[in-house]
Amino acid sequence: MNSSNNVVSLAGRILLSAIFIFAGIGKIAAFSGTVGYAASVHMPMPSVAIAVALVIELLGGLAILVGFQTRIAAWIVFLYLIPASFFFHNFWAMEGAARMNNQIHFLKNVAIMGGLLILAANGAGGASLDASRARKA
Repeated sequence: MNSSNNVVSLAGRILLSAIFIFAGIGKIAAFSGTVGYAASVHMPMPSVAIAVALVIELLGGLAILVGFQTRIAAWIVFLYLIPASFFFHNFWAMEGAARMNNQIHFLKNVAIMGGLLILAANGAGGASLDASRARKA
C-alpha cells in the first residue's frame, strides 16, 4: 500500500472510530440514564447490556483508531451494531418525526456497518499498529 493510501486509511479509521469512542464515554458519563432508556425499549438485562456496549464502543473504537487487531475489532463492532440498531432505532414501529429521525439513525448505522465490513476485509492499512507488528515479524 502506498503512503497516500496509508494516510487515507488512517483518516478513515479516525473518522469511523470517533462515533464509538464518544458514545462509550457518553455511556460512562450517563450510565444510569442510558440503562433506564435501554430498559424502556425492553432490552434484556439493561445494566449488563449497556456495560457491554460501552466496553465494545470504547475498546473497539480505540482498536480501530490505532489499528490494533483491526479486522477482529471491526467484526465485533459490526456485530454489536445489529442488535443496537434494531433495539434503539426501530423506526418501523414509530410515526411522524420520530419515525423519520430513527430511520435516519438506523440507516446511519447501516452505513457505518458497511465501513466496518470494508475495514474487516482490508485491514487497517500501513499507518497502524497491525502493520507495524507485521513489519517486525
